[in-house]
Amino acid sequence: MPRRLVILGSTGSIGTQALDVVARSAGELEVVGLSAARDWEQLLAQAELAGVRRVALADPGAASAAASAWSAGGVLAGPEGIVELVQTTDCDIVLNAIVGSAGLLATVAALGEGIDLALANKESLVVGGALVTALAQATGAKLLPVDSEHTALHQLLSGEPAGTIERLLLTASGGPFRGRSRDQLADVSVAQALAHPTWSMGGKITIDSATLMNKGLEIIEAHHLFGTPYDRIDVVVHPQSIVHAMVQSCDGATLAHMGYPDMRVAISYALRHPGRGELPLPALDLAAVGALTFEPPDLETFTCLRLAREAGLAGGTAPCTLNAANEVAVHAFLNGELPFLGIAEVIELTLARLAPQSAESFDALAAADTEARAVARRVASELSGR
Repeated sequence: MPRRLVILGSTGSIGTQALDVVARSAGELEVVGLSAARDWEQLLAQAELAGVRRVALADPGAASAAASAWSAGGVLAGPEGIVELVQTTDCDIVLNAIVGSAGLLATVAALGEGIDLALANKESLVVGGALVTALAQATGAKLLPVDSEHTALHQLLSGEPAGTIERLLLTASGGPFRGRSRDQLADVSVAQALAHPTWSMGGKITIDSATLMNKGLEIIEAHHLFGTPYDRIDVVVHPQSIVHAMVQSCDGATLAHMGYPDMRVAISYALRHPGRGELPLPALDLAAVGALTFEPPDLETFTCLRLAREAGLAGGTAPCTLNAANEVAVHAFLNGELPFLGIAEVIELTLARLAPQSAESFDALAAADTEARAVARRVASELSGR
């Protein structure tokens, strides 16, 4: 029997690559549900190609248009429609590739039903933290990361006895602005920030990579996924993007996970775990690569990385505030309402204005997210009016 899969965020970068993995799986994987934010035409085209009869669209207007145009299946509407798709579709695993904190609701729905979750939505763990991992443990659902770095760590840590790993090392490409000073970043354009040297990703994630916030979020994610203290999680800049992560063991050994950058590796690993499947990718040729270089991150220029670690250490609602402020600031930058360096400034000022509170429930996190977004919008407005 094939493994039945629901893909959330199927029209984005991860979702489209997941559909490619499924198409090459020789019947091992079967898509039974798809969702998107608002691109209903692409979603319906994907559904027709994959033989899917249940879809959901977060935007009610897009869902209405899809329902009018499609008679081959059912269309669910709104965030609650995505939750219904997860809860009422007979599936073995859910791939959550929704962008931003909007993905947390779907994560809770899948784990709450005891459904294995392939998680490409890192904000679920940044915002939900221990509540999300506790929910997975309570229901017995597997939580499998879909991220080049965390997939690498998942594989490197597999089978390692407790207490043998001293440190986790996440690698960062450095983004399009590696080596530049703060002064050189003052006037960078949106187009320049979106020109990532290695990975092809959506707009928000690409900007997070340019600010190194993406790596900061990954530190928080690794903390929750692997139960590792923050002082034992490091970041190293590796522009070739060949080494995806490393672990250092108590006997002095350092183990590395390497390969050419292609997100289908991480996707396939999560969807097939504990098995593996063939992908049309070349084997790593280190002689052809020639050299692998590493350098420390510039925390003075890329302050988002520092802010993320500080928020993780503060705990409570601080990571939620960090994430909300970042989403607001990135949106403002992409719309031309904020300079590039203003992204970090909005986040830092929002964190300064909102002291961390206890995060004892998902309702408390939702309230913190709402408050943080309101404060961040005010801060962004103040900065843009200077």
